[in-house]
Amino acid sequence: MSRTRRIHNTPTDPELAHKLSRRNMLGVAAGATAAALLGATAPTAAAAEAGTGTDAAAADRGQGLGRPVLPPGRLGIQLYSLRDKVATLGFATVFAELKKYGYDEVEFAGYGQGAAGPITLAELKKLTRDHGLRGIGSHVGYYSSDPTAYTFAQNLDRVLDDAQALGLPHIGTASGPWRYGATVDGWKRCAEEFNHYGAEAKKRGMKFYQHNHAEEFSFATDRPDVRLYDVLLAETDPELVHLEMDIYWAYVAQFRFSRRADGTPAPFDPLDYVLAQPHRFPLFHVKDGERDDSVRDGYRMADVGDGDIDYQRFISAVNRTHHGYRSHHWQAERDNPVASFDFARKSSAHLHSLREKDC
Repeated sequence: MSRTRRIHNTPTDPELAHKLSRRNMLGVAAGATAAALLGATAPTAAAAEAGTGTDAAAADRGQGLGRPVLPPGRLGIQLYSLRDKVATLGFATVFAELKKYGYDEVEFAGYGQGAAGPITLAELKKLTRDHGLRGIGSHVGYYSSDPTAYTFAQNLDRVLDDAQALGLPHIGTASGPWRYGATVDGWKRCAEEFNHYGAEAKKRGMKFYQHNHAEEFSFATDRPDVRLYDVLLAETDPELVHLEMDIYWAYVAQFRFSRRADGTPAPFDPLDYVLAQPHRFPLFHVKDGERDDSVRDGYRMADVGDGDIDYQRFISAVNRTHHGYRSHHWQAERDNPVASFDFARKSSAHLHSLREKDC
């Protein structure tokens, strides 16, 4: 068991720092710390108060007498985690299980159900509602070399038409902004395209979002002092482009990218990105991992509750932001669960058990 580091860093590029500061000052809600302004900062009060040692976190899980950490009606699951069950049993069976486990929402990863047979979007929308669930979002590819591909870049209207038909409030991509490489200008070009997708989604009453992996927190190849995620935040319009933080991958990135190529320290805390601009993060992926400094990522993926990521601390801190308790959605996920229904059941039970600590 390890202790998560508390860290501090400030971007060195003046133009980027100015844009990030402006983004934060225009939209940061009450509860964000001033030190969090540039997305890579000093420890938050929540971190200092709760502590980040995983031994302490394990001892405290579910032991507080305060209100539930998980906001009511806001637990979802990324259906990619249950793709084996969707493909063999169909959405109806999967949705029935999820409702039994206490889920409120689902995030789609495709609209087909394999061997269970064809299903229309209208049928899928009705099936979701009939099981007492809400479709909260969907992952779609960003771009492809195939002009007929079902991606934002190649078939934007079709992607948005389908999301609108399902009544989704969010539509996004789990693809990183790598279309034009890993340079600052390349990411600025992607940011322009994301702004366009966001504007078109907004016309239909939806929010466009991007879901991160670890590499988004790496450094530009032409500017090794610039973190690429900071470019994305600075160059996208906060009213048009939203973020779904995959918390596990963000902590992997903390392990992998807290030093630049030349060895210069560049630490950051994923939570501080959220506290700086909580309104930009309507969705989260709740994915867990056991800390292991011997592997490249620093973590080995685990079922939620079996790992070392302190979700009591993380969700509680987000809840304390302005409207935080009712402004965010938490999607359980594991890329390759050993038993997907068991994963879904255990994850829900763990997250529902967490309580805020007594003050």
